Amino acid sequence: MDSMERLRALLDQDRVRGPGDDSAGYLDLLPPDTRRPRNLAQAAMHNPLLAAVYQRWWRPAGAMLLGGGLPGGDGEARLARQALRLGGEQTVLDVACGPGNFTRGFGEALSGSGFAVGLDVSPPMLARAVRDNAHERVGYLRADARELPFADGTFDAVCCFAALYLVPEPFRVLDELMRVLAPGGRIALLTSVHAGPAPLHAVEDRIATLAGGRMFGRDEITGVLRDAGLVDVDQRVSGLAQFVSAGRVPA
Repeated sequence: MDSMERLRALLDQDRVRGPGDDSAGYLDLLPPDTRRPRNLAQAAMHNPLLAAVYQRWWRPAGAMLLGGGLPGGDGEARLARQALRLGGEQTVLDVACGPGNFTRGFGEALSGSGFAVGLDVSPPMLARAVRDNAHERVGYLRADARELPFADGTFDAVCCFAALYLVPEPFRVLDELMRVLAPGGRIALLTSVHAGPAPLHAVEDRIATLAGGRMFGRDEITGVLRDAGLVDVDQRVSGLAQFVSAGRVPA
């Protein structure tokens, strides 16, 4: 099967409305988005110019602002691959994949029937992913992360970097990420976190809100993972960023 056939084979047809459109090189399961962006972050992520410079300029600048102690660029991708323990014939989901740099790296780390799915809601980002980061073990999908079109336990590894603090209903998204994670699977997240003393949290929240994002409490993300039964929960904080990884108990 080619990449599109493999991607379609992973879908849970009970969660999909219609066949979708794959004419642009990625599978689009959503209607055209005619709504005006609600904030600066949404406007940016749907801008073709940002998609063109996202990985080289925007993402490193954002990583520096959030937490200079975390590795950026290729180092950030290596951190994700190591946390997910990628290799072999795993199935991987990269949520908010942007232009697909991480997704392609995930596909390159696999072998045999291994396959990586890059999911995003932004057509410009996915068009860039198809153009710059196509791979035989990679497929790209436009879908809503709040309603992932996959059955429970579909993926051996799930990644969501630099997105939870931007998306509507982040905890609903997090629940979906855990739902599709298979027994024995691994999850890796990079998102915001309150870093300063409590009196400064209101200021951090205000700045994040103005940019269209949000800040998470120190134990919010890790608490959700633990409450859901995930184990080996690890959190690394640097500046206003947190890198979190965890695993699901094997069957």
